[in-house]
Amino acid sequence: MIHYDLRCGSGHEFDGWFKDSEAYNKQAKAGFVQCPVCGGTEVTKQLMAPAIPKKGRKRVQEVPPPLAEAPAAPPAATRSQAAAGPVPAQVMALLQRMRSEVEKHCDYVGNEFAEEARKIHRGESDRRGIYGEASDADADALREEGIEVARIPWVPRADG
Repeated sequence: MIHYDLRCGSGHEFDGWFKDSEAYNKQAKAGFVQCPVCGGTEVTKQLMAPAIPKKGRKRVQEVPPPLAEAPAAPPAATRSQAAAGPVPAQVMALLQRMRSEVEKHCDYVGNEFAEEARKIHRGESDRRGIYGEASDADADALREEGIEVARIPWVPRADG
């Protein structure tokens, strides 16, 4: 694994781990290396000091820390309190980008989401991505009918 300090075209600094320098180059060229703050794909590597061991000491290979297991879901009361806390800027930027992609590539059907999802599932309406509003009961009913639905946090637009 190789660790790079990176900077986007807007000046945000972040780091990334890659299998090797070729993996970084391929991902960057394809636009897969993105700034976690603004989503920009104009990313450059920063000057870094090499990890050279002192004479007589073995070089310790630096690897990213293991991901912690996700904690068990908290009770409903705790979940609503946790959701009320501040959202980190990187997460907010990712959610804003997700919203932008959904709005760009899917049709808004408003409160008719559940019914339109059923029509698409039965072949009564054109197959396409849709988004809109649905109650928890409607979403559960759709899942029971074998219709895949997902909820995502709907944050304010990045430009507004």
